[in-house]
Amino acid sequence: MSHNTFGKLFRFTTWGESHGAAIGCVVDGCPPMIPLNEKDIQKYLDMRKPGTSRFVTQRKEDDEVSILSGVFEGKTTGTPILLLIWNKDQKSKDYSEIRNKFRPGHADITYFLKYGIRDYRGGGRSSARETASRVAAGAVARKVIDHISKKKILIQGAVTQIGKMSINPRHFNWNEVSKNSFFCPDKKIISTWEEYLDLTRKNGTSLGAKILVNAKNVPSGLGEPIYGKLDAELASAMMSINAVKGVEIGLGNEAIEISGDENSDEIRVKNKKISFSSNNSGGILGGISSGQDINISIAVKPTSSILKTKKTINNKLKNTTISTKGRHDPCVGLRAVPIAEAMTACVLADHIMRNKAQCG
Repeated sequence: MSHNTFGKLFRFTTWGESHGAAIGCVVDGCPPMIPLNEKDIQKYLDMRKPGTSRFVTQRKEDDEVSILSGVFEGKTTGTPILLLIWNKDQKSKDYSEIRNKFRPGHADITYFLKYGIRDYRGGGRSSARETASRVAAGAVARKVIDHISKKKILIQGAVTQIGKMSINPRHFNWNEVSKNSFFCPDKKIISTWEEYLDLTRKNGTSLGAKILVNAKNVPSGLGEPIYGKLDAELASAMMSINAVKGVEIGLGNEAIEISGDENSDEIRVKNKKISFSSNNSGGILGGISSGQDINISIAVKPTSSILKTKKTINNKLKNTTISTKGRHDPCVGLRAVPIAEAMTACVLADHIMRNKAQCG
């Protein structure tokens, strides 16, 4: 009932807290004989780890992963894979002044109301620190996808908006994403974003972000028609990420502004190959992948831990105020890109395995 496990055939269970000794996950259902080592996982963890720029939390974690089980002589064995990441730079004293207060916008109050106890050190289990484990699981999922899929499936994410400032779609270039600390596909807006976030941080507050995740070469037929729709499970995966408050597939909310004839993706056949005139559906129709690119947009709210004083209550149910000190992201959405990619990979790996089991 604790729901710390995600997936059906390809499954992972995360464990650990922000200021505990370690975090990690157990990946179960991974097929055998897939080459896997720590380097395959580390390159994705390095994309998410803190302290990589002045625009993310300055907590210093190497996020070095160790494989403790499920791999023998460099290949998966088909048994559970345990991945371990030690916490090395906890500063729990930063939270001692607010141990009896609930931070507005955080899960402090809901964890307390549910369990009657909470780990106030960095939010404990509700901290985004947990997402490093998901990125590790996602790296394994990518290996599974490469092992099973006929075509190379490319999963990539980018930040397309920070606060009120969006990229120019005409400048969109995937090759630019890995060249800057914003995961930004529009190099012309980077300096503007830098000034924007510097000013935001000086004002003691934070900003939200919008992220696009794209998956290319996804085969048709993934997803179940009713309870297990591919878009529903992708949306569930995205909403499980800390601070995500909205998910759109394809055209998403913009679909309400156009007519039916504009929205429908017309279908043709040429040389026995199916093609679509557009991709407003985001690559999914009736919960099943169409073979087009899968496009997902997610909205990440502003970081709730801010220096500005806010009204709140304490654990004695008395009114008080709070100002959160410590090392926090002025825009938590920046580090959400590799997390969203990882969750996409986990869903696709699971559905590829499920489809193979049912349809051969």
